[in-house]
Amino acid sequence: MTDCMEIVQRLDRMVDRELSPDEVAEVERHLESCPPCQRMFHFERHLRWLVRRACCECAPESLRERILQQRGA
Repeated sequence: MTDCMEIVQRLDRMVDRELSPDEVAEVERHLESCPPCQRMFHFERHLRWLVRRACCECAPESLRERILQQRGA
């Protein structure tokens, strides 16, 4: 059985879908029986979602204009 430290180290890669199918299955088996790791996984997944959502918003036009003016100066 995989220990919690190993699972926690894999969570980022799992959220980013960078694990092999066998690794995903191993992590999922562990998560099914370990509520603390399960909470950590859901936290990581939610945090990534929040970051993606925040990064999709455009900067206000006034800010973009100031940046472009400073780059040209």
